[in-house]
Amino acid sequence: ESGFEVEIISFVSTIDGTVITTATFWANLWKTCVTDSTGVSNCKDFPSMLALDGYIQACRGLMISAVCLGFFGAVFGLVGMKCTKVGGSDQTKAKIACLAGLIFILSGLCSMTSCSLYANRITSEFFDPSFVAQKYELGAALFIGWAGASLCIIGGIIFCFSIAENSNSARRGYAYNGATSVMSSRTKVHNSVPDKSPPKHFDKNAYV
Repeated sequence: ESGFEVEIISFVSTIDGTVITTATFWANLWKTCVTDSTGVSNCKDFPSMLALDGYIQACRGLMISAVCLGFFGAVFGLVGMKCTKVGGSDQTKAKIACLAGLIFILSGLCSMTSCSLYANRITSEFFDPSFVAQKYELGAALFIGWAGASLCIIGGIIFCFSIAENSNSARRGYAYNGATSVMSSRTKVHNSVPDKSPPKHFDKNAYV
């Protein structure tokens, strides 16, 4: 499911050293759920978008922006690759690929900001002694979001640098003088060798 996930375990009892969890409460950007020990989950969507806290609305907007930017970055990246037949000349492909790298970096920054904002709110509420409402811990979705944002930023940077190196490399030009036939080369060699044959002007008393 999309969004972040935070969870809290309650109603914990022990029997002979074995921990038995009877219910797990977890929430993300879109709903809150309760999972019992049998694996059955009951979820409830947030009733109103306008009634949500400001940080949840901000995280929603950033995550939606990150997904949209990542989609467009993937499209521009495919067009800008040299192995594809669309996109025009090599210079045009290099510009499109550089734009795709920048879009990937921006998408990763949006996702990283959203994860960090949500995690900051959860940790501040958890360590606040005056906060009496239900407290949550960081879930797996936050760590997956941080890892994905980091990979997106690193990939965009590598993409931009690789395209910049290819565009800055100078191309060597080779002059084509045309094919030289074998007969013409033999004629040149034959003309260059001095003629050592005897003269063809013979005297009247010459004998063969």
